[in-house]
This record gives sequence, structure tokens and C-alpha cells, in this order.
Amino acid sequence: MLNAFLAQTKDATFWMPKQASTVAGDVDGLFMFIYWLCVFFFILVTVMVVGFAIKYRHRPGKTRESAAGHSTALELTWTIIPTLLLIPIFYYGFRGFMDMQVEPPNPYEINVTGKMWVWDFEYPGGHHDNELHIPKGVPVRFVLRSDDVIHSFFIPEFRTKKDVVPGRYNRYWAQATDLSPNGGKDPWDIYCAEYCGDNHSIMRAKIWVHEEADFKAWLKKASDPFITRSPIEVGRLYYEKRGCITCHSTEENTVIQGPSFRNLFGSTVELADGSKIKADENYIRESVLYPQAKIHKGFGPIMPSFLGQFTDRDIDAIIWFMKSISSNYPKENLGPGSVIGGATTKPATTAPAGKTGGAAAPTTPATPATPAPH
Repeated sequence: MLNAFLAQTKDATFWMPKQASTVAGDVDGLFMFIYWLCVFFFILVTVMVVGFAIKYRHRPGKTRESAAGHSTALELTWTIIPTLLLIPIFYYGFRGFMDMQVEPPNPYEINVTGKMWVWDFEYPGGHHDNELHIPKGVPVRFVLRSDDVIHSFFIPEFRTKKDVVPGRYNRYWAQATDLSPNGGKDPWDIYCAEYCGDNHSIMRAKIWVHEEADFKAWLKKASDPFITRSPIEVGRLYYEKRGCITCHSTEENTVIQGPSFRNLFGSTVELADGSKIKADENYIRESVLYPQAKIHKGFGPIMPSFLGQFTDRDIDAIIWFMKSISSNYPKENLGPGSVIGGATTKPATTAPAGKTGGAAAPTTPATPATPAPH
């Protein structure tokens, strides 16, 4: 109960996360009203049960009285009082529901796709990311769809949740009233609140709330990662940010849901139908766009298609990243000094640490001298 009392403050508490949207206060207010109402009646009923048990306990020499008959006053009491209590619950609940459903005019729109077991966010202009960035104080419409099974898009700090259903679009809107931690430099968490398979518990994403100017600057930079990165670095970025890391390891002997990327390029792959194929550029491109065309032996057909989400240049970057961690591709072909997106890249002296716990990217990731063949 102490935690419930503390939850009424605006800042995060031991029990409840921070209120960070225009509807969060109304949701918490209604929740607390129902909570304390339940606490009151729980105590009342408990006291009456204990009191009646003592008062009307069996005692020697005491004869049992006849049971009470019908009482109109009692019937009216336990009908009118609950009705009076339910009226404000219905009113504030319905008002809060309508506030969540009726969008303000011209909200900023982000498409949200749920798929086992990642979230994909598409911004106006076509940029895709597996992390959500939104501006503070701007209404944002989320258009939700699923590529496979039912998911549920849940942002605790916003107190908003909506099912993501295959075969249809759901939508809702939210407006952030506060920056995410550390002035928008650290994220909050997004969860899937509907069980969706073996890895449901890891279907999480991050949400950053920025000042509007900072959000525009982020989107401009994120929309073209090739400006400041080599293809190998962009490929690694896509591997980490677009869901590949969820199913594919970069360690040779570690298998998650799909085959490891380590030494995959240039190897001979045995398919589910018993045939064999070389994992070259065409095989990787087809696997990204049409993953069900050729199923790797020993793995199920669970990989989603990225058709329409990756350009040829994006797929080239993924191929270069896979080449960089394959012993089947000559490392001398991963030379620095090429021009990318109008800017000459500089080879990094130390590769950024990966998120898989496996081997990092090459110590001098840079642009190859020639474009990737198809």
C-alpha cells in the first residue's frame, strides 16, 4: 500500500514508472481510485467477517436463532452504493479511453511492425530502425501491424498499450510530456505484452524522447548511415539494429534461431531439400528479400522478409559485413580509402564492441575498393 501511495507522484517510484505522456496521469488516477476502493472494501469485509465470527460463534447453552428474512433496505443498500461507485469509474474510464482514441489533427506518423522477435519502426521518408525516437510535445500516431503472430506494443512510461494483429492495422497516438532519462540521451524500454513464442521475453526495444530540434537532427543523420560510416560499419549497424542479432550469432559455434554469420559467406550451405549451394552475394541477397526460397538445413522457415525495407546499397553493406567476419573471403580485399556518400571514410583503429558477446568487427573496417558483386 505504501508503494501504491508513492505511485501517485509524477516521478518514477519503486512500483510505477515515470508519467511521461498526456494520458499517463489520467490512467494512474483511475487506477489509484480503483485500488484504494478495493483496499477499503477488503478491510471492511475482513473486519466484518472476523467480527461476525466472534459475535455469532457457537456458545454452550445458547440456542440458534432463525435466519434473517428479506430486507428491502439491505437490497437497496448493496445495489445503490456499488452503482454510485461505478458511475465515476465508468465516466473517467470512458473519457480516458476517448482521449487515447481521438487523435489531434496532423500528428507525426510512425509505422510499427512487430515480428518474431523484434520491433521495426518506419519513419516518414522510409528510414527504418529497431529503436524508437520521437520528439517531446508532438502528437505521434503509431500505425501497428504484425508480420506473423499477435504482439502487443507497450510503453510503460506512456501508460499505452495496443495489440499488433496480423492481417490488419491498429493505431493509437501518444504525446510525450518529458524527455527520456539524461535529457533524452538514455532510453526507456518498449515491451511486447502479448506472448508470441519462445523468445517473447526478449522482444524489447528502446525509446528516446528528444527535444524537437534534436529529433530532427537525429533523423537526418540516421536516414543515411553511409555518410559517416564505411559499408562494413553500416552492415554491422544493420546487423545490430534491424533484428539480425536476435537470431544470428557472430560466433562460429553459437546457434540462436538461425545459422551463425561467422564464416558463412563463401561456405557451402546444405538446404532443407538436400541440395547444396554456395553462400555468395546472390544467396545472401535472396535470403534477405525472400527468406523462404531456400531454407538452411536444420532451421525452420521463421525469418521475415525485408523486401521493401532494404535497398540494394543496404544489402551490399550487410554482405560486406559478412565478408569481414568470414575466413572464406580474402582480407586484403577489405581495403580503406574509398569514397562513400560524398565523404572519404577513415579506417577505424579499434572496432566497436559488438552486442553478441562474440568476435568484434575487423580492427580496420573500411570501405572496399570495389563494389560488391551480385
